Amino acid sequence: MDTKIRQELETILPPQLKESVLTECVSICTIYHISPTDLKYKLEAMNYKASNTGTEIAPITKETLSAFKQQMQRSMARETTKRAQVKAKAGVTANVNRARLPEGMMNQQRAMDVDLPGPSGSGSAPAPAVKKEPVTISMNLTPSHVVFRGAKTDAESKQIRTYRYMYEKISERSEVLDQTIDEFAELVKDCFDIEELADPSSGTDDEVTVVGRIWQDPETAAGAKLSESSLWIESSRMLASGARVPLRLDPAIKVKGCVQGSGGHGFYPGQIVALQGRNGGGGYFHATSILSIPPLKPSPTAQGVLDPKTDPSIGGKDSTVCIASGPFTPDSDLFFKPWRAFLETLNAKKPHTLILVGPFIDVSHPKIQNGETDASPASIFRARFLDPLRKFLQSSPSSIVVVIPSVRDILSRHCVFPQSEFEAEITDSHPRIYLQPNPARFIIDDISFAVTSIDVLFHLRKEEFVKRGVEVNSIPAQPGDTPSDTMTNLCRHMLDQRSFYPIFPVPQDLSHDVNLDVSHLDEAGMLDDGDVDYAPDVLIVPSRLKKFDKIVGTTLAINPSFLTKGSYAMLNIGGRTGTQGLRERLQAELLTQELPTAAGPKAEPS
Repeated sequence: MDTKIRQELETILPPQLKESVLTECVSICTIYHISPTDLKYKLEAMNYKASNTGTEIAPITKETLSAFKQQMQRSMARETTKRAQVKAKAGVTANVNRARLPEGMMNQQRAMDVDLPGPSGSGSAPAPAVKKEPVTISMNLTPSHVVFRGAKTDAESKQIRTYRYMYEKISERSEVLDQTIDEFAELVKDCFDIEELADPSSGTDDEVTVVGRIWQDPETAAGAKLSESSLWIESSRMLASGARVPLRLDPAIKVKGCVQGSGGHGFYPGQIVALQGRNGGGGYFHATSILSIPPLKPSPTAQGVLDPKTDPSIGGKDSTVCIASGPFTPDSDLFFKPWRAFLETLNAKKPHTLILVGPFIDVSHPKIQNGETDASPASIFRARFLDPLRKFLQSSPSSIVVVIPSVRDILSRHCVFPQSEFEAEITDSHPRIYLQPNPARFIIDDISFAVTSIDVLFHLRKEEFVKRGVEVNSIPAQPGDTPSDTMTNLCRHMLDQRSFYPIFPVPQDLSHDVNLDVSHLDEAGMLDDGDVDYAPDVLIVPSRLKKFDKIVGTTLAINPSFLTKGSYAMLNIGGRTGTQGLRERLQAELLTQELPTAAGPKAEPS
């Protein structure tokens, strides 16, 4: 038998393999009962790598075989545990007459069927059992139409993203918060040519410039929205020994350097602001001018040039990006009917890139919280998401899928924000399913994307207080930008603050949505790769607020809403030409599919 396996391996594997590697391959086939052909495909899938010039498959070595054996052992351990669980339940449920069970309990049993049986009315015969056929997907390694560059995958970068939470130290929190103020202070000084910043708590007769964080009066903070009477400003320890003083805004306050047509300035807790005014000794800082934070620079693509990191051949073809955000099933059941209906659309349109934003299996789903399903979260994910996605990728060999988790995902081992990506084992390390952190910055061809699953727009809308003022030295708005639009300005707050979540502290009644880790806030920064001061070309911010696509400076902001509302977005990206600008290349469509049942959270007023 070993001789036959060896001969077949010599036929299908590269001829330059070392004798020791070939012997190890024979041993793996024998131990794990794998055919030589299956071994070849599995090793190719594991060694598959994407690059700017296309795709490549790394050679087979003893190291890759060792990693493969570890992967097989983990898979066998999971299967053994699963079989043990099924065997333990068999004795309990073998004599149950399912025809006499209430319909609700039958629905729980059917929730994991890949194909739902037809409904059975009262008094009718029980629905026939659904035979689950094993999903067999051959690995198609055709190079994708698009080139993807995402979060760094080296061991050090992954370790930073998978930090231990609930181990924060007060000193670390304060250092991160102070560092943010100090970084913005340098930015303001360079932009407005200011030599020195002042302490807002020190009395002065002359007008000075201060930089600090908006803080709400603790006596009015509990359950109350920020207002002009509850504004305070907090400085860093380097600028003003961390002083906090009440803030008073002049009735005729000036707003310098804002986008033309904004007509004022929005305030919310945690926002970094630059103000001009004086402290006359009355125990508060009286602001006469607001200095707008300088906006992010346009990306190289928005400037009409190609990023030096990008291959010149990339971005020359048209491509499509489909964006869908969870929840993917309503609170009433675990049938995932909106997602199943969306899959039909997906298989018909075959976009080049599919961006899926969590939650996929919501830990707060009533059926899961009440223990009304016996299926494990991993088996639900595999049946509902992984297997259909693998089928989609097989039918559309030039497509890729990008997955961003949510802090509400029961499958995530990192339920804190900023959040690391899903474990690779959740998708069996599929070479065309890219797991990204939350939040994420990545590039598809030459277009840069920024995505978060946190409903930051709703949080900002709830906390924002707008002060009207007189515009001074305003910046002309970009074509299509509407500075007076509320949703546009909420997205502008994120971009100007260089943060996916600029609010601090998290509103008490919304803290369950975020679970913020302050000591790692730099991972929630908007800067590309942590050091490039470029605005993303596309900002994706799913929210319960009304869906939209807006131009914000040089960025296209998209709220695709939730799939349980039947909403998703399609982004058509035109190929790069010498005369076509970024705005002409990006065309967003907000689409609605017919829901099988009424589902989804109620829309909040915008």
